[in-house]
Amino acid sequence: MFKQHPPAPLPADGVAAAMAPFGQSRMLPREAYVDPAVFAWEQQHIFSGWTCVGHASDLAAVGAQKAVGTGANAVLLVRGEDTVRAFANTCRHRGHELLACNATTRGRSIVCPYHSWSYRLDGSLRNAPHFSKVEGFQPDEFGLAELRLVNWHGWLFVDPSGEDADFAEHVAGWEDVVAPYRPEDLVVVDRHSYELETNWKVIAENYQECYHCSTIHPELSRISPPTSGENLATAGSWMGGWMSIIEGAETMSLTGASGGVAIKGLSEHELHTVMYVVGYPNLLVSLHPDYVMTHLMTPLAVDRTHVECAWAFPTEAAEKPGFDPSYAVDFWDLTNRQDWAACESVQRGLASQHARPGPLAPDEDGVYQFVSRVAKAYSGGAARG
Repeated sequence: MFKQHPPAPLPADGVAAAMAPFGQSRMLPREAYVDPAVFAWEQQHIFSGWTCVGHASDLAAVGAQKAVGTGANAVLLVRGEDTVRAFANTCRHRGHELLACNATTRGRSIVCPYHSWSYRLDGSLRNAPHFSKVEGFQPDEFGLAELRLVNWHGWLFVDPSGEDADFAEHVAGWEDVVAPYRPEDLVVVDRHSYELETNWKVIAENYQECYHCSTIHPELSRISPPTSGENLATAGSWMGGWMSIIEGAETMSLTGASGGVAIKGLSEHELHTVMYVVGYPNLLVSLHPDYVMTHLMTPLAVDRTHVECAWAFPTEAAEKPGFDPSYAVDFWDLTNRQDWAACESVQRGLASQHARPGPLAPDEDGVYQFVSRVAKAYSGGAARG
């Protein structure tokens, strides 16, 4: 289990108000969204635990390498002969990044671009130029720092701190929800990248409610009633719930029609609903009857977040000649941009010194799940696990 941590640099009464019982609570203190000191605290105490860093299919070939994140939690993912490994993205010589953030490459070794120290795909030191005759130099002492990594249904999760709870505790209650969609067997067909001028929590909070849907999502509301569904109560760090698809519709698209095929083995309930999951803290998973969409959030600053949206489909649909994923991609790109405009407006509004934490509506119990968990972390409680 991870070590205790100090509370976030926030007003204690404001944090306590966010943890009050639902119906009496308030949103997080304004500073949680605009203060760089709070963002730095989150990087140290929330994003240093189990965090999604991508999909295993991104590193399918031996020698594939990808850098994720910057700073204290920067990760280098490497596909070795046997498995994918995660290392701290720092050379053991002078600390130079082994690969620039979001960059990818492929090779039989990992090579630092500064002084050409090289490492095997398992992280052990392969060559340190001009050190062969240095007395007392022991190559075995200078391998890369390996990090805990779990491949869960095709998504890669890393614990940079090495102190988080067991991953099974982190996702407790979600195996039975996610497994029927077999996301590890789906094929990612399209991706969109967005850089948003908003705090990462604003995006997650928006995702956790449809109180706003009838106002800004007319297309979505025609296919999925905004007041339908319910949220789940589970033991782990993750949260989410389902919403219904109207009778006669097959999936979430502009017409309700599917251009693909249903995922095999789903129940009648799963074939007529969409499950929205917050893979705390940074993975949003939307489980549809015929595809799985993810939003992977990478916080860049207190008011800036990179989001990669990916759409994955069953192999029999993805490999069909002429398959066109636009029925899903275009629908959610439109919906995403409606959400992004709202999230960025929230961020601008929170910049006002007059902004104060508001109450939660009866339809915002999903927001409460997220906000109260973050507040618990801020208070010095379970930031992770």
